[in-house]
Formats: sequence, structure tokens, C-alpha cells
Amino acid sequence: MRKYSLFIFLFLSLHLSAQILSENQKLESLCRVWGFLKYYHPEVAKGNLNWDQQLFKKINELDRINDKTALNNLYSNWIASLGKVNECSECSQETDKTYFLKNFDLSWIDNSDIFTPSFSQKLHYIENNRNIINHHYIGKGGRKIFFRNESSYGPTFTSKQISLLELFRYWNYVEYFFPYKYETDQNWNDVLTEMLPKFLNINNDKDYQLTLAELVAKTDDSHAFISSPLISLHLYGNRKLPVEYSYAEGKLVITKIHDNRFHEKTPFNIGDVIYDVNGKTIPQTVNSLGKYVPASNSWGKVNKIKSKLLFSNNDSLSVKLERNGQNMEVTAKTYFVKDIIVKKSPIPQRWKFLDAEKKIGYVNMGILAKDEVNEMYRNLKFSESIIFDLRNYPKLTIIPLSELLLPQATVYYQFNFPETTYPGKFYSRKNNIGRKNPDYYKGNVIVLVDENTQSQAETTTMMFKQHPKSKIIGSNTSGANGDIIRFKIADLDTCFTGLGAYYPDGRETQRIGIIPDILIKPTVEGIKNEKDEVLERALMYIKNKN
Repeated sequence: MRKYSLFIFLFLSLHLSAQILSENQKLESLCRVWGFLKYYHPEVAKGNLNWDQQLFKKINELDRINDKTALNNLYSNWIASLGKVNECSECSQETDKTYFLKNFDLSWIDNSDIFTPSFSQKLHYIENNRNIINHHYIGKGGRKIFFRNESSYGPTFTSKQISLLELFRYWNYVEYFFPYKYETDQNWNDVLTEMLPKFLNINNDKDYQLTLAELVAKTDDSHAFISSPLISLHLYGNRKLPVEYSYAEGKLVITKIHDNRFHEKTPFNIGDVIYDVNGKTIPQTVNSLGKYVPASNSWGKVNKIKSKLLFSNNDSLSVKLERNGQNMEVTAKTYFVKDIIVKKSPIPQRWKFLDAEKKIGYVNMGILAKDEVNEMYRNLKFSESIIFDLRNYPKLTIIPLSELLLPQATVYYQFNFPETTYPGKFYSRKNNIGRKNPDYYKGNVIVLVDENTQSQAETTTMMFKQHPKSKIIGSNTSGANGDIIRFKIADLDTCFTGLGAYYPDGRETQRIGIIPDILIKPTVEGIKNEKDEVLERALMYIKNKN
């Protein structure tokens, strides 16, 4: 009898202890339920409720909740207070859309460690009878969505409740509307678990904004950013060395030295190779800052950070460099940007011939305007090869170029669009480019790419790949493709990719980039000798092909 009583006692103790919830568990569940109701519940979608205030109220009420039963009662009463959810016959109707479901995950609803079966059933009922008409918090313009009717609370730290609100907002934006959520390094559910204690421990403006930056970086998306003078000042500084440089092989090669308004000399020479700044190598500095910088891949991190590597809050920087085969260390004065005199560089030609025989044309895609495409083509169309330099951002020239260069209409990309009537789901469409054109360009189409080739530039590269004599030369592109969604978090400008973009067969370019046919990267020696090694490799390819 005593053994039996002990067994009952142990069973009840284990059962009761399993019902006790931690603060993290409670807040994670609130984030999910609040976000789900925001985008699914028909009454919330009308905008008649102050949804932020509803959250603040529930955060306060959670302080008095300790166990699973009380939590589910709290949520059940909350849903009951929102109004009746009528049955939605249209919600179950079949559609001819092709759905992409890698991001869609409502499995948390059935987490029996947190939710009771009866409450899970309530959430599933709302899912099956969700809002499918105009939504107070989501707008749609063209092929993109946008977030709207969100209250602003400013970028300064004011309270735990508002900090959590901004975390919950952003986490649910990504949860339901970021097309590449499934590709982040860290599972998005784990991001919430990790970031909650960090947001709870914020007590000043700097930590608040840096924690937001860390959250945004979790998207692993080169399109993403968060714009804040405070973050920039803390991470990089507002003074810099008065030089320009190129990045190669984990080092910085000085390519230009600027004057300053104090007429002070700087201890650098053109061609100096910097490999250490304030006791850190360039890769070490990139890695230390990478926690706060969203990027699709390692080369994307470098590309975003490299322009800030010689910034500081101090009035000097200690730099180790190599000059003429000798290593040396110099301490150089930094300046506010306003005190550095930058001479304007000449505007490069939009297009030109690279040889006297006019057999090789060259187009700078970063400055070629849409209304100049026809004139450019009239000048270059009789050349044997045209090199299109896409190590930049083009100016909406993809459609007119496709109609001149491609022999016929072709599927060049598949896009995934967010489904506003079923948040978390995306639907796919394949996109055609070009037209039937017997007078298409018959020569070689050479495209130069690198980590600066991002988004529209990557899409344009994919158009060029449809040409029968195309060749992509350079290094992997950025790996961030698809239109962006711009919005604010804590009243700071931010964004992430809004449409998924894929090869016609469904292969990803996000985080990978477009892989060139011929791989070549700039080298330190090449930069020192003022060579464009990618362009030189393109010319070698043309010579060997001919």
C-alpha cells in the first residue's frame, strides 16, 4: 500500500511539475497567439481593436499565470472576448494556385506541453474560418504586400512591454511574410527562444537598438537592414581614414588618398595593403560585426561591412600594412567625413568599344538608363561580343534588353508571392521574358558579376543566361533576390525580401547567389597593378572562343 501511495505521489508530482510554465514559455506562446490572431481572426482584421494594447494587457496578466491550465483559460477568454467567428465556406474552396509550403508552419498550435486540446481546437477553428477579405494590418500593391496601421513608439527604450511588442511584431512579420524563413541558419522558432531573454534584459537605448539589429540579422538576408545613427555610431564610429580601397583576399588595397581641410599628410601610399586594424585582422573585424549585419552569406557580410572597416570613434587608428614587400605599423589620424575633401571622379561611359576593330562592345549596366537601351544597341549590335558589366545595380533595363537580345520569349524565373488570405503560405508563378525575335543579337553575351550583383541585378543576370551564347564570368552574386518589403520597427527604417525568386526548375538563388560559368575574383596583386581581372578574363574568353 505504501509503495502504491508513493507511486501516486510521484506521478502527481511529475504531472503537476510538467504544468508549471517558465516565463520564456509563457511569452513565446503569447507571441505566437497574438501574431496568429492578428493575421487570422476576422474581427481583429477589421481594425476595431487596439491590438497593441491587447498585447500590453496580456503581458501584464501573464505575471499572475504560472501553469498551463491558467494560461489556456486566459487565452480562451481572450478569444471569446474578440467576437464570434462565423463559418467561412470560401476558406475551404479549392484553388488553382500552386502553393509553396516550406515556410508554412502552424504545428505549434498542437504543442501539448503548452496548449490544451480544447484551446488548440479553438485556434484550428479560426484557421479554417480565417479572414480572407481586406485586412487592417496588411495592404497589397501590385505583386507586393505592405504592413500598415502600426503605431509607432519611437527608437528609445521606454518599457519592457514596448520592447516585447517590437520583438513580437518583427518575429511575426517574418513568420508569416518572409519568403525565405525556411532558409535561415537558425530555425525561426529558436530565434524567438533566444531573443526573448535579451529583450527582457534591455534597459537603455543602445542595447535596445543593438538587440533589434541582432534580431534583423537573424533573417540572413542581404536585403535586410536597420537604419539607425546610434547603431552605426556604436558599431563603426563617425570618423574615418581619408582613403579609398578595394577588398581582396581578406585585405584592403589602398586605391586613392584624399586631402583634408587641415592640409595634413596621411602616412599611406597608393598600393599599400592593410591586413590589420587596431589589432584585428580584416576577417576578424568582419566576424565581430557580423552579429549585427544581416547578409545572405559570408561574402554578403564582407560586402556590407567593408566600406566601414576604416571608421572609428577615436581620433586615430593603428594599422598594419605591407608596402613594397615590407611589413610596417602606422598610426593614422581619422577625420569626420565633412573634413575629408573628395574629388569627383569622371562619369564613366555608358557603353563603348574595347577594341579598335569594334568587335567587342562594353556596357556599364549601373548607369545605362532604360530609355538609352535602343541607342546603345544600335551602336553595338554589329559587334561580335558585348560585355554587360553587372557588378552594380541596373536601372530597370531588363525588359527592353530581353526584347532585343533574346530569340524568343522564355521562362527565366519563378516567383513566390505571399498569400494574404492564408498567411504563411506562398503561391508560385513562372515569369516569361523576351519576345519572338528573328533579329535577336547573334554574338556572344558576356556578363560580369560579383557580390555587388544583387536583387534586380541577379534577375537581370538570369535573363542574360537565356541567351544561346551567354557566359557569366566573375564570382558568386549576392544571393538576395525578390522585391523587398519596407517597413519600420521601433520607428527605424528596415526591410527584408518580400518575394521568393527561383530558377524555373525551382532551384534557389537566395543565400547561394548565381554561380558564374567562369569563376574569378580580384587579387591583391591585380588591384595594386590597377587591373580589372574579371574584365581581363572575359576578354581572354572571347579571344579563345574566336
